Amino acid sequence: MSKNIFLRLDWLSILIFLLLVSFGILSIYSTTFSEIHVSIFNWSTPAGKQFLIFTFCLLLLPLILLINSNIFEHLSTIFYVLSLVSLIGLFVFGEKINGALSWYLIGGFSFQPSEFAKITTAILVSKSLSSIQIDLNKTSDLIKIILSIIIPVILIFLQPDAGSGIVFFGLIFVLIREGLDIRVLYLGLLLVLLFILSLLFNPIGLSIAILIIFLLVYRLIVRTYPKTNKKPFILVFGISALFIFSVDFIFNSVFEQRHRDRFNIVLGLETDSKGIGYNINQSKIAIGSGGFLGKGFLNGTQTKGGFVPEQHSDYIFSTIGEEWGFLGSFTLIILYTILILRIIFRAEKQTQPFPRIFSYSFASMLFVHFFINIGMTLGLVPTVGIPLPFISYGGTNLLAFSIMLFIYLNLDSNRLN
Repeated sequence: MSKNIFLRLDWLSILIFLLLVSFGILSIYSTTFSEIHVSIFNWSTPAGKQFLIFTFCLLLLPLILLINSNIFEHLSTIFYVLSLVSLIGLFVFGEKINGALSWYLIGGFSFQPSEFAKITTAILVSKSLSSIQIDLNKTSDLIKIILSIIIPVILIFLQPDAGSGIVFFGLIFVLIREGLDIRVLYLGLLLVLLFILSLLFNPIGLSIAILIIFLLVYRLIVRTYPKTNKKPFILVFGISALFIFSVDFIFNSVFEQRHRDRFNIVLGLETDSKGIGYNINQSKIAIGSGGFLGKGFLNGTQTKGGFVPEQHSDYIFSTIGEEWGFLGSFTLIILYTILILRIIFRAEKQTQPFPRIFSYSFASMLFVHFFINIGMTLGLVPTVGIPLPFISYGGTNLLAFSIMLFIYLNLDSNRLN
């Protein structure tokens, strides 16, 4: 590694990365602690395996930093096609774990290709958007970009793995940053709201209520601005009505029964403290019992008692809340916030579009993981199986997000070249 690259590295992001992974390994060790396997370096334990993957990631860091930054852009299509092939191959060679055909088992290791599809999709989208001919407000160009995102999402949903698929929709923030009309985001938020309302209320009654609201809003706007075009109102209402009546099909086809149950519990449509809602209730109990300073490392009663299922992976934030309290949880949230804002801040300093867009893509996916995972453990978001990056147990996820971080570091360190 040359001296110039070494000096130009974003050392703050590297420091936060090291802190988060260390915090994660300690939390995994705590949730899986056994008197038989006391050492954190026992490779047969989850904490030991995570440490092993972390070591491998550190070995990858200088290698990725030494790669010519143009390589990522030039090979974007090849990377993307290979990731699609790996996703398709799951339907032939994959292993079903926890109800999803999302894994390859090679020797004693498991490999989840959807995690690497996030990297390749981010790289391809960055390459496509960096073209000077692209115009996101031109329908044909927008369709090309949307297809590159939707294709891996469909393959992941078919596994079915709704959690991993949802993460890709974070790229909408990237598209808006690069010129997509922000009204698309408003439409997306409207559809999310309608999705929730359609689960809570009768579709026909909801459509009538929305029609009345649209008419009132339209009448108010027309009175103020007489020359207002009414076509957008008709279009939005038509899309909304069509979406409302398709929610039932989407809900029952895309999501598995366990996901549907979790949606219903979060929305208050079902109460099941001993069944599917058990995880959420126990997670909230663990976090609440931690108080301000927590019970201390290895002293969490909910954690040691094994009351929270999957606590070392999807629900690991509950361990942090119980053992490190509000102070530890808040510190963790601050670290993520600083890292995400840091990436965005450095992205805005880029002089070339590809590094800027990739940095935004990485920050967006990191934010979606962070927001949904913590929302799950607090019972604010339905459980859809999304790990907390750099913290949750899972070698593929740790490796994939580390590679994305290292690519960002490479592009950022070459900003002045």
